Amino acid sequence: MKKLAEVYAQSWKEVRHVRSLTTAAMFMAVSVVLGYFTIEAGPYLKIGFGSVANEFVYYLFGPVLGVVYGCLLDLVKFVAKPTGAFFPGFTMVTMLAALIYGTFFYRRTLTFSRVLAVTLCVDLICNVFLNTWCLSILYGKGISVLIGPRFVKNIVMWPVDSFLFYIIAKKLEDFGLVRAIRRFGSPGKA
Repeated sequence: MKKLAEVYAQSWKEVRHVRSLTTAAMFMAVSVVLGYFTIEAGPYLKIGFGSVANEFVYYLFGPVLGVVYGCLLDLVKFVAKPTGAFFPGFTMVTMLAALIYGTFFYRRTLTFSRVLAVTLCVDLICNVFLNTWCLSILYGKGISVLIGPRFVKNIVMWPVDSFLFYIIAKKLEDFGLVRAIRRFGSPGKA
């Protein structure tokens, strides 16, 4: 429990630094741009790669800045490219996903098994169950109608998303870019 408190305390310090916020804002811009290349496989099913940029923010700056980032990102993406009605439930789910990613990635060794486990957790809890529940409320469709295709999409994309983030993160670490971003983003530790 003490380690978890340290993770949140360190992440809180990230929120107080302008450089951390500007670095996160740059990742937000990348995520918004990648959002324009989302494949819509139906009205309730989308496949996109903007999550890779988001996971970097959670990995680099932790759960506290991640939750703030997730909230703002959801609002910015809705304003930039609305794809339906605004529903605050989606913003809350995005914030929960940021909290989960940030808690398990921040200041920890990045292993493929960790990425797989956390991504599966977020996919099942946030994407399959909670987002499906939000869609059900928003559009009046039964959860049983929506959950099947969403479950299949998330299970298929789970290893793809995990592998993509892990490979990119490891290559950026090998090139020293993760250390440089951390050093630029937060004045304290590298």
